[in-house]
Amino acid sequence: MAHTLHGEYKVHGGKLVVVDLAVTDGRLAEVSVSGDFFLEPDEALDDINAALTGLSSDLPAAELAAAITAGLPDGVVLFGFSAQAVAVAVRRALAKATSWHDHEWDIIAPTVLPTAVNVALDEVLTEEVGAGRRNPTLRFWDWDEPSVVIGSFQSVRNELEPAGVEKYGINVVRRISGGGAMFMEAGNCITYSLYLPQSLVDGLTFEDSYKFLDSWVMAALESVGVQAFYVPLNDIATDQGKIGGAAQKRLSNGGMLHHVTMSYDIDADKMVQVLRIGKEKLSDKGTRSAKKRVDPLRRQTGLGRGELLAHMMATFADRYDAKASFLTAAELAEAERRVDAKFGTDAWLNRIP
Repeated sequence: MAHTLHGEYKVHGGKLVVVDLAVTDGRLAEVSVSGDFFLEPDEALDDINAALTGLSSDLPAAELAAAITAGLPDGVVLFGFSAQAVAVAVRRALAKATSWHDHEWDIIAPTVLPTAVNVALDEVLTEEVGAGRRNPTLRFWDWDEPSVVIGSFQSVRNELEPAGVEKYGINVVRRISGGGAMFMEAGNCITYSLYLPQSLVDGLTFEDSYKFLDSWVMAALESVGVQAFYVPLNDIATDQGKIGGAAQKRLSNGGMLHHVTMSYDIDADKMVQVLRIGKEKLSDKGTRSAKKRVDPLRRQTGLGRGELLAHMMATFADRYDAKASFLTAAELAEAERRVDAKFGTDAWLNRIP
């Protein structure tokens, strides 16, 4: 009898999907999908199992999901889950996809570093995790100098107000991930980076991967009275306004960066003197004012920044059994080398003038 494999996937904001199966001659066999989801009619569960049975165990999640969808009759209702969610559970059963608890996680507490070094560390540590030389890691940033970190694909002249940059002595750096500009003064925001293997988000859409990777921070915020949610694709908000945004970068060696900045006590008047936030940027945000669009966590929680950081780290550690870690001398040296060679150069900053 073939060995039974087991995979589980909890849909963000939805239900648990469980798949038990075997593999015979490279094909899925004895497939049994279960969970606390809702499905009408009941017989559609048999259709899902049948659609998966006999498929190659090497198929990517997208093709598994497509086979499930094609095998379901018209009018079937999946509530609290999806064909994609089933596909992720299948990939986890096959050990092609991983869950949080399949990894040993490290946490690096905030360390004051130049902004360019923080940006370079994102590239270095993502490579290290992808190569298997470092455990998947959550790292919180800290910095002293006022900075703007622009997204990988943003134009310098379109994003920055030169007069404001000069007036406030802003250090401008370009990061490796996409997304929008970050206005960062000492203590005005909470910034963290997750370095992880791409297997953790195997089968998830880009949109779902953002929600999935930040589920822990949503729980941390909820426990201090902040009901946060994602506004597609990458904005984090409450009913009071936007509190942050996320960005990602996937490397060819299998490593992945997920980066988040949340406003803690931002000076919105100064921000709009430094950043060019045009009408088109705000056109789908439900507001005409960039200053009104951002609502800081300090006002919403009443907690000190250190208290919030400690609470976030404790939540992550409790959920994923993460251990305290530190940047190594070699990692810091490599980051500083890359500042000199790349992140601190005009060529990198102005690659999109």
